Parts: sequence; C-alpha cells; structure tokens
Amino acid sequence: MQPLFLKPVFKERIWGGTALKQEFGYNIPSENTGECWAISAHPNGPSVIENGPYIGTTLDNLWREHPELFGNPKEEVFPLLTKILDADMDLSVQVHPDDAYAQVNENGELGKTECWYIIDCKEDADMIIGHNAKTREELVEQINEGKWNELLRRVKIKPGDFFYVPSGTIHALCEGTLVLETQQSSDTTYRVYDYDRRDTAGNLREIHLEKAIDVTTVPHRDGGVVLRVEERENVKITTFVESGFFSVYKWEVHGAALFSFDDHYLLLSVINGEGSLLHNGEVYGLMKGTHLIVPVGFGEFEISGKCELIVSHK
Repeated sequence: MQPLFLKPVFKERIWGGTALKQEFGYNIPSENTGECWAISAHPNGPSVIENGPYIGTTLDNLWREHPELFGNPKEEVFPLLTKILDADMDLSVQVHPDDAYAQVNENGELGKTECWYIIDCKEDADMIIGHNAKTREELVEQINEGKWNELLRRVKIKPGDFFYVPSGTIHALCEGTLVLETQQSSDTTYRVYDYDRRDTAGNLREIHLEKAIDVTTVPHRDGGVVLRVEERENVKITTFVESGFFSVYKWEVHGAALFSFDDHYLLLSVINGEGSLLHNGEVYGLMKGTHLIVPVGFGEFEISGKCELIVSHK
C-alpha cells in the first residue's frame, strides 16, 4: 500500500493571478490562474494519480474501481475537494446551496459547505462573510437597491486564520489573498454581485439572484470553528473544524513525528516547508505544493522535516 500523490488541475479565472506559480512553483496555464484543484474527483476537473500501481488513473475512477482504498464508503462520489485559490482581484459575492437544494435544482450535485485556511494575504486584507439583513424581505430590498456596503459584513484577515463557511453563507474572498479551501465536491455557485465586471468577451457575468436569495441563511449565522491545539513529539496539531461534511487540521512538523489513522482516508496538502513521509521502509518526498491521499488501513507512518500540512477527512 502506498500514498496516492495527485497531479493538480488548474482553472483560469477573471480574478486569478500568478501566485500559484510564485508560491508553489506550479506550471500554470496563464497569468489569470485562480484555482488549483489539488485533490479532486469532480467531473469538472479530476486529479490524476502520479505514482504506484494506479498511476495515470483519475481519482473519480479510483473511487469507483477500488473502494477498499477508501474504506468501502457508501457515497457514490468522492465527497471532498481541496483547492488553492489565488484571489488577485476580488471574487464575486456569492452563496452556495445545501445538499437538498442542489439535489433538486442542480441535477443531483452535492451542496457546498466549505472552509478556508489563509495561507497568505496582503497587509490589512479583508474578506466578505455574512450579511446584516434581519429578514429575507430586508435582504431582497438591500440587494435590489444595491446597498452593498450596508448589507455585507467585512472582516479583517491575516495569514493563519481559518473560516468555516456553511452552505447558505454569503461570502467573497478579496484582492490579495491566497487560500487553501476544503469543501464538499461541488462546483455550484450562485453569484449575488460581481462589481459590474465584464468577461473577456465584454459581457456582464451572470448573476443568480433568485436562487441566491432562496438559499441564503437569514439572519446570518457564523460557522463553528473549534480551534483545539495538541502538542506531541515533534508536531503541533491544530483542529479547526469537525463537522458532518469534513474535519480539518493543521500539522506543523519539526523533526520526525508518527501518525496513524486506520479509520479514515486522509487528504494531505503541504503548504510550507519540506520533508519526507516514511512508510514500510519506503521514503516519499514532501515538497511545498505536494498533495496526496493516505488510504484507509495505511497504518503507522512518519513525517519528518520542517513542514506545515493541511489535513482533512470525511
């Protein structure tokens, strides 16, 4: 049994930039690259296995053909998606549906609860999360009258911050932000406001007000971040969130640290530093920007070096 290393998929976006190349050395398609789909089985951009007996296999096919690697799960589709987002410009103000709404209105797509770890951001950066409307009528009125400064809640951010963003939460990353996102495997977004921007063809981008108003949580409720810290030999483990959709942690390794998670498959992303993973006498390099899955039943393994990883599981 081996860890599954994955080749990312890149997405060009109107708001994207070059930080994915500058920070991680990725070979990006253009200077408007906004998204790295790092661990993905979504049909709009599945990752490919880069090593071992399943080399060349897409993650969605591996999920179907070798469910034993994932503990023989009941879900039809791989439930998680790990991205790195380069917000070189403000993203549209948007909201995502929950599972029930997406099932009916988006051809059986999953809903989209997500969370963000701020890898880096410009000084005095902020983002939009939540709104100030007390009722749905007030929400509709302020949207229709374009009272965005009154409606939208802005919060200051800094590197190392973490935000849990349940479905139904109005939100937007803002200019100068580099984020690792853990989310349900969904590509459904309802735009609420897009600063009247035009696409490369000169057209205003589509707004989805009716669906957005349908799914927005009113009044706004902040998501539940746990923030529990455990220190043991050569590693500091921060638990950010434990929900029915995913659990997310940061591992800060300084030396050689032992891990064992037989009950879960793990999604690992190296966001800083470098090191190696030792398992059954085999050594695997871990560079900044490396993404991998540790299968169920993998047993004990060691990570050594000086590195930071964002780790998640269902």
